[in-house]
Amino acid sequence: MKYSSIIYEDNHLIAVNKHAGVLVQGDKSKDPPLPEDVKAYIKEKYDKPGDVFLGVVHRIDRPVSGLVLFARTSKATVRLNKAFKDNHIDKTYWAIVTKKPPKKEDHLKQYLLKDSKKNKSFVSNDQSKAKLSELKYRWIADSKEGHLLEVKPITGRHHQIRVMLSNMGCPIMGDLKYGAPKVNMNGNIALHALSMELMHPVKKEKLKLKANLPDEDYWNAFQHLL
Repeated sequence: MKYSSIIYEDNHLIAVNKHAGVLVQGDKSKDPPLPEDVKAYIKEKYDKPGDVFLGVVHRIDRPVSGLVLFARTSKATVRLNKAFKDNHIDKTYWAIVTKKPPKKEDHLKQYLLKDSKKNKSFVSNDQSKAKLSELKYRWIADSKEGHLLEVKPITGRHHQIRVMLSNMGCPIMGDLKYGAPKVNMNGNIALHALSMELMHPVKKEKLKLKANLPDEDYWNAFQHLL
């Protein structure tokens, strides 16, 4: 696969490790989105005639790497959409931030307002328009590159992890949009969708998925912690 590698697949689901810089959903750039890559893989592997069904049940930002889960049937799509909406899926991210957080661990709650024209979200006091956003983080380790945090989003707002960590004074390395002092050489940001725990939507079995870290110097410093 050109834009990802397979983590898990069965008749109902397929999970991939997305390369940073790849779109999950097409936009005005017209760059090829990840679902097209996954569909091409399924079509070739299973010799499927006609169009391949693929349910996009969640997304991660373009400059973010890591785990993306897709549904291969309409039944799985409906059930996974509900599971994500009801916060029944446990997601874990790793982020390398430029400054050490004020606390080793915390539960952040902020109201975020999305500006679609700027493709950016802001912390707001206007609770009539902004949406409550929550995440938990804990500091794991330091390196010469930065400070590694484990982040567990509770809600799923636009750019939630990026803006909330930045508002805490800890922008993600390379994330110029949210206050990082400089860009990473690869143009992406040090945020990785590491793992996901869920109930399989059809088999009703506990499923644990994990995406290996990218082969980048700033991530390699923390590979031994996996």
